[in-house]
Amino acid sequence: MSALYESDKLLAEYLLFHFGTPDEILPPDRAWPAAMRDALGFPQRTVARFSPGTVARGLDLGCAVGRSTFEMARTCEHVTGLDFSHAFIRAAEALRQGDTLTYDRLEEATLRTRLSARRPEGIDAARLRLVQGDAMHLPGEFGAFDRVHAANLLCRLPEPQRLLIRLPELVKPGGELVLATPCTWLTEFTPLENWPSAGTFEWLKASLEADFSLIRQTEEPFLIRETARKFQWSSSLVTVWRRTD
Repeated sequence: MSALYESDKLLAEYLLFHFGTPDEILPPDRAWPAAMRDALGFPQRTVARFSPGTVARGLDLGCAVGRSTFEMARTCEHVTGLDFSHAFIRAAEALRQGDTLTYDRLEEATLRTRLSARRPEGIDAARLRLVQGDAMHLPGEFGAFDRVHAANLLCRLPEPQRLLIRLPELVKPGGELVLATPCTWLTEFTPLENWPSAGTFEWLKASLEADFSLIRQTEEPFLIRETARKFQWSSSLVTVWRRTD
């Protein structure tokens, strides 16, 4: 996977994406479009797609700097967050331990604003485990989980089909799977021969319907701030699945 995700620039952008307050991402001195505000809080919103209630084990694949993993810990007695980026996992683990991480929000050119990220309130750090690893080559001892979450991961894997093949082993019968992807297939991350031959949703159905039933399909917008005047506004296809017996 691209070394891009080890850079200080991406680490700062993702700390802001995951842990920045609405006013830190969209300062109140400007009249931002409503759609930009609606796109905030993406990690929390995708986790909220699971059914209500508490379960024993959760797995967050492609957890980045950890906000979705922390949110899963509110309803999972134990949750493992995994990401390929060493820098992202180091940051997530520091936050799990209660550290405050300072980072720079880029405004323009060399102008920056110093901000801080902290573990969200109400999270039991003992419920969390954060590990660096490859979602295409997960260890066999991972076992099965009641909930598996993978947000904006599939179209960043060199061989995404490897993960889809493994998912029936990772989700317990009756368990739930939340997949989110903006379907931004790029040869930088995934060779052309490993892209879906049809649309992404059709590919997911063909890959999963033998072992999962589709509960719902929806769209979730998300917003990544690059500078004071440049943002990535994207929409992620979200599918929720239940593992069949």
